[in-house]
Amino acid sequence: MGQCYGKNISVVRDGGRHRRRTPTHPDNGVDVGGVPSAAVTPLRGSSGPATPVHPSSTSWPSPYPQDSASPLPAGASPSPSRSTPRRFFRRPFPPLSPAKHIKAALAKRLGSEKPKEGSVPEAVTGEAEQPPLDKSFGFGKNFGSKYELGKDVGRGHFGNTCLATAKKGEIKGQTVAVKIIAKAKMTTAISIEDVRREVKILKSLSGHKSLVKFYDACEDDVNVYIVMELCEGGELLGRILARGGRYTEEDAKAIVQQILGVVAFCHLQGVVHRDLKPENFLFTNNDENAPMKLIDFGLSDFTRPDERLNDIVGSAYYVAPEVLHRSYSNEADMWSIGVITYILLCGSRPFWARTESGIFRSVLRADPNFDDSPWPALSPEAKDFVRRLLNKDYRKRMTAAQALTHPWLRKEQSSIPLDILVYKLITSYLCVTPLKRAALKALEQCRTPSCSSGEGVNQQSVC
Repeated sequence: MGQCYGKNISVVRDGGRHRRRTPTHPDNGVDVGGVPSAAVTPLRGSSGPATPVHPSSTSWPSPYPQDSASPLPAGASPSPSRSTPRRFFRRPFPPLSPAKHIKAALAKRLGSEKPKEGSVPEAVTGEAEQPPLDKSFGFGKNFGSKYELGKDVGRGHFGNTCLATAKKGEIKGQTVAVKIIAKAKMTTAISIEDVRREVKILKSLSGHKSLVKFYDACEDDVNVYIVMELCEGGELLGRILARGGRYTEEDAKAIVQQILGVVAFCHLQGVVHRDLKPENFLFTNNDENAPMKLIDFGLSDFTRPDERLNDIVGSAYYVAPEVLHRSYSNEADMWSIGVITYILLCGSRPFWARTESGIFRSVLRADPNFDDSPWPALSPEAKDFVRRLLNKDYRKRMTAAQALTHPWLRKEQSSIPLDILVYKLITSYLCVTPLKRAALKALEQCRTPSCSSGEGVNQQSVC
């Protein structure tokens, strides 16, 4: 079980861009992990012993004895394949690496590798040339006149984050954070579309108290600039490390409630974050009870209630099993919240290995450890809460609104956001036939009071 320090190993999804987590590139800041990246071991047994090569000047030996009659015409030599030794494979074959498709996704996302220096090959006659990528986003081109850049506060694979001071507008004189994305590193059409989608998501989600505020988006010939609220309190990860890797149950509850509230809002707006982890939650200031803000929607995407996503995305330690199976939706975010809660309560990860392939196998096959300290001393409600989020069957996993009503978090005066599950059920009800509507109405009239309150009923199985 890995302790909370070191670098993070991450996953890259199909067709991505900029500061995405590649298997060999650490995230900005410190992460909870002490695992170096490792290359994927190629499959053994893919080829057998090398076939012996015969010089062209020698004839192939006949497989027939000298004194026997050859079935071939006089003067004809047997086929070379007759004298080629059989190829044997080493057995048993090792299991397929769960990281194999991650490498393919990375190659597709970043484009082909830079060719080696040499002579430029001549163009093939009749081959269609690829049209140049359109890197114009339609954002404002007056960034220099509106903001004055300051020092770097973070650097990623495709860009960096800087401080800046607004020189005009409603936030004049205010210090902001500017995410700078280099256009030169947008090498695919998908990476360009990712930038457009990130800005669109930030605009659509603005207004929630636990979401980083979006102010502006600008561009020039070199970069794209995304201007956001500055959070000066540092990452949730830093607070975890400052506490020695462990929160008390009461302090952990306050953190988890904020996370669930903002994630429930995102899901209701049709947005799945897909990269929830302690590094992506920032405190607004350095106070002990400062509110948190969710940041970094670079891997996020819009999703419909009946849609399943299939691109690989997220950070290895927080990725859900269904993401590795390439069929997932909002439930993947809930798994990540379960991993974060586990770390808050015990200071270590529920799934750990020294290689990314090992991490994926652990996520797919292993169960979290609730036997070691401090779990025996924690409340049964806390353990039940984490177990319900780290259920490998996404259909049995709690939604964000359901998690807020769990006995471990439930408060009499706390408000519960509208559950995305209710929206899904209403949408499903509107699409059914009149006969099924009548059957559902009759079923509703037959329900007992205990069923109406949700006791003993899996709400996701309704309709």
